Amino acid sequence: MNESEEQDLVTGLVCQEVDLQDGQMKAVSVGGQNLLLVRTHGQFCAVGNKCSHYNAPLIGGSLVGDRLRCPFHGACFNVKTGDIEEYPGLDCLPTYKVKVQDGKVYVTITKKNLNVTKRMKPMCSVEPDVHHTVVLIGGGPASLVCTETFQQNSYQGRIIMVTKDSLPPFDKPKLSKSMNVESSSILLRSCDFLQPFGIEVWTNKEVVSVNTADRMLKISDGTSQTYDQLLIATRCRARVVDCPGWNLSGVKLLQNYEDAKEIHTSCLYRNAVVIGTSFIGMEVASYLSDKAGSVVVVGTSTYPFEHSLGPEIGKMSMQMLEDKNVKFYMNDSVAEIRGENNKVKAVVLKSGAVLNADVVILGIGVIPNSDFLVGSEVEVDFRKAVIVDEFMRTNVPDVFSAGDVTAFPLAIRGGQRVSIGHWQMSNPQGRVAGLNMINKPTTIESVPFFWTMLGGKSIRYTGYGEGHTEIIFKGSVKERTFLAFYIKDDVVVAAAGVMFDRSLAHVAEMMSEGRRITKAQVQSDDLSWLQM
Repeated sequence: MNESEEQDLVTGLVCQEVDLQDGQMKAVSVGGQNLLLVRTHGQFCAVGNKCSHYNAPLIGGSLVGDRLRCPFHGACFNVKTGDIEEYPGLDCLPTYKVKVQDGKVYVTITKKNLNVTKRMKPMCSVEPDVHHTVVLIGGGPASLVCTETFQQNSYQGRIIMVTKDSLPPFDKPKLSKSMNVESSSILLRSCDFLQPFGIEVWTNKEVVSVNTADRMLKISDGTSQTYDQLLIATRCRARVVDCPGWNLSGVKLLQNYEDAKEIHTSCLYRNAVVIGTSFIGMEVASYLSDKAGSVVVVGTSTYPFEHSLGPEIGKMSMQMLEDKNVKFYMNDSVAEIRGENNKVKAVVLKSGAVLNADVVILGIGVIPNSDFLVGSEVEVDFRKAVIVDEFMRTNVPDVFSAGDVTAFPLAIRGGQRVSIGHWQMSNPQGRVAGLNMINKPTTIESVPFFWTMLGGKSIRYTGYGEGHTEIIFKGSVKERTFLAFYIKDDVVVAAAGVMFDRSLAHVAEMMSEGRRITKAQVQSDDLSWLQM
């Protein structure tokens, strides 16, 4: 190393070798740069200390072997390479050189990498001479991750992303949690980022039909487009309530950026009624609780999330919003939405209650966006979800599907076909589809990881709890600090929690490794296995 190269380096003594045992982490600083020192398999590694998704501090995450899982939203990174191995998030962590000498641990950083918190994998550009076209229908995370997977693996053909949204791929979960955001703050990648790689993003366009025999798409603007390979990632749409008055002015669906802004503006100091206790409905009610004049939620069950999270957590979620002056009408449903001059004025419930309403927001579930496949050979299930195998392949050659629109085999359930509308799952499905489209056989193995924010508290969930017969709690739901384990056949199939982020991340990582968590384990007083 010459003198100029040495001057470009900053080296710091960060700890003694004996300070860290295998499986331990330590937040350290070199040259003013905060980073994470990890010891695993007897070796020291140093990586960036913040998740590339929302900058969560990774020191609070779960470390299993070489893999570190973020405590907030479940993204995973390899501590030796810094590479992202599980989503959400698009970028990797920076890595730093570690040296152990005379029982002391030193970390070296190049000056140009000071203050760098993310690292992007190298991506190639399109080559005009390569006559191969991939079309991605839909502009969500599945399409974006699929696109970047192509570019990171030297695909140089033409890539076209067709989306009915006005924006390139954006962070949709933010829309129900923070509705009055600027569009630039929610973009996953800007058009300026994508354009140098030759990735075409066709916004405000919709595919209206697919001819799989001729490999031809018809677009909403009357044009057609051929493809060599196709990814269907069209997500789901909000379900419309079936009652008189559903089409009055003031009845809103939250499906895109413009919808979020419109709901925010129209609800300010007005009477808002949210129909449905879905996660979207509850998050919208939470967001509006200190902005609307009044917020009322109507649900058909006794408690929100009763069937998915259980009555205890459902009751807690309801109380969290009641603390914010949200009123609930449960075990009820809508009979009619009344209007005046074509504008919403009231919601009439089947119980006879009449709720004053200036704005009605529907949150009663979703329907897969697969209507455009009618007449094609692509197989869908009874819900209209696109059926795929573990490689994200449909029944038609060179046609793949990923994201909320799919019904796919879930690895932790022995390949049971499920539909999971989680943002986190769409990312790895896009990656797996992309790898298989370039003939790198890869199966979908990801463990579902979900989060919601209500009244300032985050509820996190991992696994797949459908069919559970028992819930075992650790901590106190009443005090809103707990872990819940969902049991089926004496085995944990899912877990949820508030204020137990590291432990929940660890459960997700154990499931990812295929480790069986038994009912006896979670009933035990010894929970050291949870990395609490």
